[in-house]
Amino acid sequence: MTQNTQNAQITLVIGGHGKTGRRVAERLTAQGRAVRIGSRSGEPPFVWEDSSTWGPALEGVDRVYITYYPDLAFPGAAEQVAEFSKAAVAAGARRLVLLSGRGEEAAEVSENHVKASGADWTIVRSSWFNQNFSESFFLEPVLAGEIALPTGDAVEAFVDADDIADVVVAALTDDKHIGKTYELSGPRLLSYSDVAAELSKATGRDIKYISVTNEEYRAVLRENGLPEDFADLFTMILDGRNAHLVHGVEEALGRKPKDFSDFAREAAATGVWNV
Repeated sequence: MTQNTQNAQITLVIGGHGKTGRRVAERLTAQGRAVRIGSRSGEPPFVWEDSSTWGPALEGVDRVYITYYPDLAFPGAAEQVAEFSKAAVAAGARRLVLLSGRGEEAAEVSENHVKASGADWTIVRSSWFNQNFSESFFLEPVLAGEIALPTGDAVEAFVDADDIADVVVAALTDDKHIGKTYELSGPRLLSYSDVAAELSKATGRDIKYISVTNEEYRAVLRENGLPEDFADLFTMILDGRNAHLVHGVEEALGRKPKDFSDFAREAAATGVWNV
């Protein structure tokens, strides 16, 4: 593929300022590929809830990385993904790569809509991100030294956003990933107590994990203006269904995924957790 051919192919990265989208956009740009950021602040803007923004964002687009906020398991997500997938193919997009979640039956409905769209597709099912502790939901609790969640002793195989981005870029750019579903996790299972210990070690501070009830966590979400459905999502996917490792990073890339301790050490070195 020539450089000019690459530049002629525009990739729409939905959520291009988010944890995985930003990394995907950076990698594609570094390869000399044309990228359009799909976000409210994009040019043109892209808004999931406003389908009139989809057409301009899809103009000239050859492939799309689809991420959905807040989560594919939320009410209404599957319908929007179905409508968008049809619009993308009608606009000329040939390849769709969907970021999905491990163990989320509701998300599989969206996956099926992407598969039925007529485009070449790849599904990337991800465990929870390492970067949730450094870039979003749990950053403030880490800074405060107390992570309070309704997770009990449940374990999760946290995966690094850089590994996700590498798999997504491969899926967007290499035909060998067409029609594949990759389930991604890190290399080991961690409880939230384990996570707190890893973060304490990396930061040199005492960071504690406190188990709270679902209702207590709902109250915290309300106070912070976040969807209460996140509490139910915790309950659902931390019921043991994901308490095993999967190997999609190795299957897609031929290498091991990053360990949480390496992530924590690298993130701490940036100063993100300095107080």
